[in-house]
Amino acid sequence: MTAFPSAVRAPHDTSEAASPPHPGSDARQAASPTDSASDACETAPPPHSASGRPETASPPHSAPGRPEATSPPHSSQATSPTRSASDPRQDASWPQAPAAPRRATASAHASPDVRQVLDRCRALVRPALREAVGRTHSWVGEMAAYSFGWCEVGGAPAAGSGGKGVRQALAVLGAEAVGASGGVAVPGAVAVELVHAFSLLHDDIMDGDTDRRRRPTVWKAYGTGPAVLAGDALFALAVETLAAAPAGPRAVRLLSVALQDLVTGQADDLLFATRPWTGPERVRPDEYRAMAEHKTGALLGCSAALGALLGGAPPATVSALDRAGRHLGVAFQVVDDLLGIWGDPAVTGKPVYGDLRERKKTFPVLAALDSPTPGRLRALLESDAEPGEVAALIEESGGRSAALTEARRQVTAAESALAAVPLEAETAEALRSLIDFLVRRDR
Repeated sequence: MTAFPSAVRAPHDTSEAASPPHPGSDARQAASPTDSASDACETAPPPHSASGRPETASPPHSAPGRPEATSPPHSSQATSPTRSASDPRQDASWPQAPAAPRRATASAHASPDVRQVLDRCRALVRPALREAVGRTHSWVGEMAAYSFGWCEVGGAPAAGSGGKGVRQALAVLGAEAVGASGGVAVPGAVAVELVHAFSLLHDDIMDGDTDRRRRPTVWKAYGTGPAVLAGDALFALAVETLAAAPAGPRAVRLLSVALQDLVTGQADDLLFATRPWTGPERVRPDEYRAMAEHKTGALLGCSAALGALLGGAPPATVSALDRAGRHLGVAFQVVDDLLGIWGDPAVTGKPVYGDLRERKKTFPVLAALDSPTPGRLRALLESDAEPGEVAALIEESGGRSAALTEARRQVTAAESALAAVPLEAETAEALRSLIDFLVRRDR
């Protein structure tokens, strides 16, 4: 049994989340030619220790988003269980996930160290990712390398590191979960990392965000036009890399579905900002779930599904991994919303109450507004009230507990999707550990 850390505790909930159907795809492997475009940043980031080292990841945005899918996972309404408002960090155990069917029977497996898993997957994918970036124009390649944390402006090697590499890890684990070598998933892992970086470059411009991972965003460092161009180049490289692999057409189709969803989610999230807090046109929690699945979950699901497809898995398994990733995306986004209001700025790197100052329509706020008496909260949101006062009322109205419940419910749905198909025992455990790690994060 797992439990949320103090920052994000999940109250017990017995509701179930529906798993959205998703298209299957196929598998394949690609080689990416080397070029000199990223020579200025050719020095690899500092190696990670065997035990792993936490990296600063950039959570999905809460303003614009990513895409939509067929049927988003959600229930009709978020419910907030009874809980003491004076003890919002109260412990609550999560129900035990159903045991996944296993290809190879094995007794109990020790939970893998997630940071070691992430380190291993990054080390496997990094050479091909660098080769892909090296195929583009040298100036564009430098901006791409800067976005990955490999270099500084001007090309000098960076001292720090980039994000966690969650999507590439999901692709590698997706292949290993169906009994294939993680190497066959490298083209898919490279493609999803390139698409993720492309989406972040454009998101930062749309959101006006000036910092990411504690340094200037690409548009702030190089200019808006160049950042748009770099994002476009990363998108083109992703499709090229995937199309060159075995089973390329099927893999590209799978990625295309995720990209369409990503765009839909981004559009919905941008439009949310123009809608009122209350009344018939307000944004409801169900709409938020759909947006989060598309904005954040589509690419996470595609990552795991591409790995399975390239590993030769049947369509049912590919679809199950895609569903798991989509549910994870909703949970990830909801946790990101919680951190945006109640996270520790010293850890998250974000200003205290940043989302409330910007009056973002995040899940805790929408859930609180869905309570029987939203009038006072609406008045505060439409005024210049201090964010601390607004946060306290959101919690009092059940928004925080509803968000915690939603995150737990989506994680349960993700684990159920994994349990529905035969997977390699140890890798299935690694996937479950990765899911738990991502929703228990504090940044």
